[in-house]
Amino acid sequence: MLNHTKDLLKNTFAIQDKIIQIGLETEEEIRKELKRVEDIREYNQYKVLSAMQECRVSDMHFHWHTGYGYNDPGREAVERVYAKLFKTEDAIVRPTIVSGTHALTLCLTGILRPGDELISATGKPYDTLEEVIGIRGEKNNGSLKDFGITYKQIDFTENGDVDLIRLKNAITAKTKMVFIQRSTGYSWRKALAIGHIKEIVDTVKSVNPSIVCMVDNCYGEFLEMLEPTEVGADIMAGSLIKNPGGGLALTGGYIVGKEELIRLVSYRLTSPGVGKEVGLTFGMTRSMLQGLFMAPHVVGEAIKGAIFCARLFEKLGYEVSPKYNDIRSDIIQSIKLGDAASVIAFCQGIQAAAPVDSFVKPEPWDMPGYDCPVIMAAGAFVQGSSIELSADAPIKAPYIVYYQGGLTYEHAKIGALKALQFLAAANCIGFDTV
Repeated sequence: MLNHTKDLLKNTFAIQDKIIQIGLETEEEIRKELKRVEDIREYNQYKVLSAMQECRVSDMHFHWHTGYGYNDPGREAVERVYAKLFKTEDAIVRPTIVSGTHALTLCLTGILRPGDELISATGKPYDTLEEVIGIRGEKNNGSLKDFGITYKQIDFTENGDVDLIRLKNAITAKTKMVFIQRSTGYSWRKALAIGHIKEIVDTVKSVNPSIVCMVDNCYGEFLEMLEPTEVGADIMAGSLIKNPGGGLALTGGYIVGKEELIRLVSYRLTSPGVGKEVGLTFGMTRSMLQGLFMAPHVVGEAIKGAIFCARLFEKLGYEVSPKYNDIRSDIIQSIKLGDAASVIAFCQGIQAAAPVDSFVKPEPWDMPGYDCPVIMAAGAFVQGSSIELSADAPIKAPYIVYYQGGLTYEHAKIGALKALQFLAAANCIGFDTV
């Protein structure tokens, strides 16, 4: 690090010498891991480039269309690229899909029917899906439970593995779909590696090949050289303001998978008989495609930041998941801070490092879809963009904060240093420890 950079961190960002020094030591210790990320990034960059070239992306695909959007060449090009990239038969990629939860809900409600059974192979799903399924929330809200769809979940084993034996034994004649959440969500576990997802799919298909294996791929795109649909998953969904949007997509979600399943989901997206043949892209195809092109690089920067954060806080005695030298399958870094004050200080430090709203002080609040107060720090160019540097946490024991994103490694790094600075300033960690 240049002396000018050290002076800037100290004098402009108020980061103390001791924290700068431990940051430099951390960076030296993670060089091997950063190189591994760069190798995967390079492969995925060429994979995206190849898909765009094969689909003959052209300037004409960036233009506006109006009304129903029949025969919109830009929309059709985006969906061809996604299907080609993720090795699937078809795709839906729309700015009108408002979030990852919305994309997942479209899959669940589009494919499942009354009397069907849904099994989660990866324990309790992310909080915002609980009301969709009907395991929490008010009655008659349109959940799967309201429509007579039953639900089971297979919790992880004590050592954090998917319980394949229990999963296999839980499948019945009513089982229509097995749900797989790749990312950690608000849980203390590693994200599922592609090899583990393949094991789940193979186990399910060995019992009944017609069962639909669906993957929640949020936070997981471009972490490995393969994606879940390349190892047997039938359908997969995610958000464009996470990894695949590359920080440029303003909103949207994607669903990729088998043609028949995409057709069913498209009927839920619009209406039966109409499906994916309509729907405006509102001039967003340029940012969607350019964001996808940038995504492998941006995801690589975010992962490098997560590795730095993991090693930094591990050095200070905190329990982290994954560890800095673990194989990663999502961009999320979990740090067990132990108390509410530390969680709040950490998130306020992340906010103070933001390019947007750095002057704002986040506080916990009762966010819709969650069962306890949640604090979220995200000074982002796109509201709620998880591929930009952010941190969030439910305010409940064991007080784990979830750090993710960073369009550049440098920004992710200063975010982690600022979080440490705020912990020290709040007397949540002593400088004798640092």
